[in-house]
Amino acid sequence: MIEKEPSVGSVALKWGFIFALIGVIFTLVLMVSGLAENRWISSLAYLILIGGIAVAMKNFKAENHGFISYGQGLGIGAIVSVIYGLLSGTFSWLYMEFVDPEYMNRIMEKQRVEMLQQGMTDEQIDAGMAIAENFQGPVAIILGSAVVTLIIGFILSLIISAIMKNSRPEFE
Repeated sequence: MIEKEPSVGSVALKWGFIFALIGVIFTLVLMVSGLAENRWISSLAYLILIGGIAVAMKNFKAENHGFISYGQGLGIGAIVSVIYGLLSGTFSWLYMEFVDPEYMNRIMEKQRVEMLQQGMTDEQIDAGMAIAENFQGPVAIILGSAVVTLIIGFILSLIISAIMKNSRPEFE
């Protein structure tokens, strides 16, 4: 009897949503506590993404009798990353739009100060701020988060898949 292989999509969706919710809770804590503006602390969210990718691959491998190909690992990692990015972006937009509408203004002012400290002229700063304002809408925030997280997640998946892969023998 041929046993059915688990679905890459179903495993990735399940763990993508679970770890995205963990990431959203982490982000909420950072935003409420005022620590979200600290790049080092907020970048710890990528550890949650790494955990989500690794757990999803491990779960797939366990359900698949100890086997996972490199391609299956990449697929799982990509799906987990997109879900994580979409939910994180959606949450960030909702938070900035309805909970703390001044959040983006504080970020922009902090950026302006950093640009001044770097010695940029007022014209350069105004041009940079004008460009940044174009990326503040809901579509830009949500899709931008999904694309950036997908790129980072795919790179992480290349590494994690190489570590976890255990291909099924050709002639079993």
